[in-house]
Amino acid sequence: MERRNLYFFYRKEDKLIEYVEKLNRLAEEHQFTVVDDSKNANIIVSIGGDGAFLQAVRQTKFRQDCLYVGISTTGALNLYCDFHADEIDKMVEAMLNEKMEVRRYPIIEVKVDNNPSFYCLNEFSIRSAIIKTLDLEVYIDDLHFETFRGDGMIISTPTGSTAYNKSLRGAVVDPLLPCMQVTEMASLNTNHFRTLDSPFILSGTRKLTLRDIQDGNDFPILGMDNEALSIRNVKQMDIQLSDKRIKTVKLKDNSFWEKVKRTFL
Repeated sequence: MERRNLYFFYRKEDKLIEYVEKLNRLAEEHQFTVVDDSKNANIIVSIGGDGAFLQAVRQTKFRQDCLYVGISTTGALNLYCDFHADEIDKMVEAMLNEKMEVRRYPIIEVKVDNNPSFYCLNEFSIRSAIIKTLDLEVYIDDLHFETFRGDGMIISTPTGSTAYNKSLRGAVVDPLLPCMQVTEMASLNTNHFRTLDSPFILSGTRKLTLRDIQDGNDFPILGMDNEALSIRNVKQMDIQLSDKRIKTVKLKDNSFWEKVKRTFL
């Protein structure tokens, strides 16, 4: 792997500041350059956990021209973190001896009404903000598929399938499959509102459209990964897999399924 410019993304806490100072010295010893601006980086390193990794990707605007690396400080390796903070020597050895591979994770592109598009690495969610069901018309490639009434919906990427989606009994999906998964939250099935009542997976070429039925619950909570989106009076959401991919590095003996096994089994 070529030696490149490094940018460290982390919360400015005393313990992490001390750890990053140690990483800075180590990087310089091995002829890496640490930069203060992520725009000048070739490798962006998040330090924390999966939440920090998601924030690193989001706050650096889902860059296509760099690699993202996750270092876990949570006591265990995470799904986005291939390295642990206590294994610096292993990390350096892997980078210098080319023991890493590049993998590409699909991301979701979402357009809400006439607002600019935004991206999600884990999932996009829409939930009722009040104690009242949310009503949505669901379209697949402009075909009316179902009328949903319930607490909300999660649309997840393959890597996001192990997060919120899994807690709703959604399937865990291999990231090598370019697709997105639609999972309902507490759907209400009656003679008027009828849903598939199970998660379903859409090809990466499909477009999903959700239209909010304006019945008094017009201000739902929109989630993009681990952030809430401040858009009010939502009428339509168009969701599809983006042509963009997030490039991360993985150890050759640490596949997605090895991570799933380590985390859940």
